[in-house]
Amino acid sequence: MTVPEHHDAIIIGSGQGANPLALALAKAGLDTVLIEREHIGGTCINEGCTPTKTMIASGRVAYLARRSADYGVSTGELRIDMARIRERKREIVASFRDSGQASLEKTAHLKLIFGEARFTAAKIVEITAKDGTRSQMSAERIFINAGCRPAVPPIEGLQGVPHLNSTSIMELDAVPEHLLVLGGGYVGLEFGQLFRRLGSRVTIVQGGSQLLNREDRDIADAVLEIFRQDGVEVLLGAMATRVESSQGEIRLNVAPADASQTSFATTTLTGTHLLIATGRVPNTEALNLPAAGIAADEHGFIKTNSKLETNVAGVYALGDIKGGPAFTHISYDDFRILRTNVLEKGDASIEGRMVPYAVFIDPELGRIGMSETEARAQKRDIRIAKMTMSRVSRALEMDESRGFMKAIVDANTGQILGAAILGIEGGEIMSQIQLAMMGKLSYTALRDGTFAHPTLAESLNNLFAKFQD
Repeated sequence: MTVPEHHDAIIIGSGQGANPLALALAKAGLDTVLIEREHIGGTCINEGCTPTKTMIASGRVAYLARRSADYGVSTGELRIDMARIRERKREIVASFRDSGQASLEKTAHLKLIFGEARFTAAKIVEITAKDGTRSQMSAERIFINAGCRPAVPPIEGLQGVPHLNSTSIMELDAVPEHLLVLGGGYVGLEFGQLFRRLGSRVTIVQGGSQLLNREDRDIADAVLEIFRQDGVEVLLGAMATRVESSQGEIRLNVAPADASQTSFATTTLTGTHLLIATGRVPNTEALNLPAAGIAADEHGFIKTNSKLETNVAGVYALGDIKGGPAFTHISYDDFRILRTNVLEKGDASIEGRMVPYAVFIDPELGRIGMSETEARAQKRDIRIAKMTMSRVSRALEMDESRGFMKAIVDANTGQILGAAILGIEGGEIMSQIQLAMMGKLSYTALRDGTFAHPTLAESLNNLFAKFQD
């Protein structure tokens, strides 16, 4: 039997945590191998953040063009060139991907291999290259960053019906006439609003009683109102029971998820395209984790401790494949934890780290820290600061005043526990609050701070003067 080629470190998957980790290990002099199945950059660059936000920017331009008369600007007939939108997206993705690959390929002590990796033992990985040839490698340290993929729900008839996911929908060369969206989370809302702005009729089917299940009800209700104002049809508490298609038409049978719900009756929705946006599942099946003795949970996510160590010594998992918040910035922070512990002999962990995120609907939703629901569930003594965006001068001047700002403050210490900003540039305003939280500032520092006028940031003065109690 051929002896596996030995290296200091093997990294499986080239997502946003793996690439900087590979560079850091190699620059520290470790003989490092990075194995990637398809594209450098992982979900973020290829199917997630980069392409979606590029296309969403096109949708916003269409939205503003339709509203140009509100600003006293006359334009001609609006035309949507879906092929050009797609091409612009491809160009930006290729630029990011190629730049990342070039950086990896020119780094000393780093070997980049394209192929499918699977464990044959705890510290041995078999790689099947695209031409079918196989090789084996071993390492004392192995890092798994293989990510997730779109989930496919068990709906009767779905396997026989052409449907889209968050990747394939970005390859359309024409705007759908009527897009049915199954799922009212981040992916469903971002694509639903995008294609509505590009001219599609859009219907969102959400199984829960609200959109964005993780958010407070008042936030979810405000998002629902915005979407309905924009002409998006939304069914809440709706369960897809069967789907079929014929002659370019998709028929989706929908029933109330709760038998006691009476907001709508069992119905059949008819559309031209169906987007499945019901979550993501980890790419662990092909890894053959049992051969290495690596433990996973019931959903297939790799189990790790707070230092990202698996139950097998010397094997780590980072990014989406370990479960938890599936955000690029979390994956990158996982890299920083591993760099600290593996290369710098530190003692970093994920415990207590902040998890900011933004939902790139328009207006944007920025979130940091505890929600009101979470704080009350913990029986925290809190105060709620809340203010509509219609009280923000800059938002009014931009004619973008939908949404509201909300912050949760510890009633005893004055520390900010969390915030939700649903409004123009909501993620950027949220980040200002996050900085205050990182510095452990009292809310009064933002209430009394002097910010430039007229900026969105100065709205924090008034927000923290608007407690509900």
